[in-house]
Amino acid sequence: MKGKPLPSRHAGPAQSPGFLLWKVSNAWQRKQRAALQPFDLTHAQFVLLATTTWFAGAETLTQARLAELSGVDPMTTSQVVRSLEVAGLVERRSHPDDPRAKAITVTERGRDKARKAVVAVEEADAAFFAPVASRVRQLVEIFHSLADPDD
Repeated sequence: MKGKPLPSRHAGPAQSPGFLLWKVSNAWQRKQRAALQPFDLTHAQFVLLATTTWFAGAETLTQARLAELSGVDPMTTSQVVRSLEVAGLVERRSHPDDPRAKAITVTERGRDKARKAVVAVEEADAAFFAPVASRVRQLVEIFHSLADPDD
């Protein structure tokens, strides 16, 4: 075989930021799944439950706003909110200002579960990011610039 096996800018996968992000993301997700397993929550369920809990009282959350705040795809948000509602963790009620929309609120059971689960998630994060603990603030800044490139 002559030349490079792929027309890549990189000498190999270990030099590709996208490939490394993929590997890091998968490793992190495995840790999050393990942390959330005792709470019978998927990571998407946790993110939406935690976001709903975080913003409870601060604003009336619609499904669209919840998707925007969490960064979860609107269709996925719809499916996950439905599963959280069936589990008794959130409720959908008539929106006070928009008769076409539903307001999503966290139940007491959901709030309790979110409070316990966030502790496990943050412990998993601390353990996962421990090798770069002295640079976490810088890492968070980098993540912000990648997640919100227009800000």
